[in-house]
Amino acid sequence: MSMIELRGVSKDYNGRRVINDVSLKVESGERVVLFGPSGCGKSTVLQLIAGLVIPNSGEVLINEDLVATAKGNLREPEQRGIGMMFQDLALWPHMTVSENIEFGLRARRIPANKCKGCVKEMADLVGLQDYLNSKPAELSGGQQQRVALARTLALAPPIVLMDEPLSTLDEALNLQLREEIMRLHRDLGFTLVYVTHNRDEAQQLGTRTIYLKQGRVEGS
Repeated sequence: MSMIELRGVSKDYNGRRVINDVSLKVESGERVVLFGPSGCGKSTVLQLIAGLVIPNSGEVLINEDLVATAKGNLREPEQRGIGMMFQDLALWPHMTVSENIEFGLRARRIPANKCKGCVKEMADLVGLQDYLNSKPAELSGGQQQRVALARTLALAPPIVLMDEPLSTLDEALNLQLREEIMRLHRDLGFTLVYVTHNRDEAQQLGTRTIYLKQGRVEGS
């Protein structure tokens, strides 16, 4: 069963076509990388999957259920079982690590005792046990990435989308976090779609790589 499918999807911004008749499938448990130069439409594909933008034509399916057409979203982003990690991380600066991780849980009205257990589990998974009371500004870049990872995974989403989350890190830390993402993928079993223009990241992280150029799929 295809976890994610785009069928003939196109997307325009201000009269300019940024995604042009894209069709692709991502199977359950895959680690797929969308790779290509800046401006080729990679992030827009993620946003279409997540439901953050609506296609001008074509269809988006999750678990073989139609979730979006040119007429609009048939299933809103919060109904798609998706966790998303953005390039800028979007951590709350006034919140502690613990509060950042549990933010989505509280938004879903998860009971406080379950929130605390989940936060501890996530902190253990990403090695942040000693930093739960720290604010993001007190953390290194790598630790901030781990907070964002923990927050994304806290709701146990079956699908995780990552939009160039390691692009600001130095090479050594980038490599370390790649290993961490692959370990979490193995341990938790989610389906991953990862966007990058870094060839080394694409080669290491992807069990399959989809090449995009000027809004079209050029190969995989």
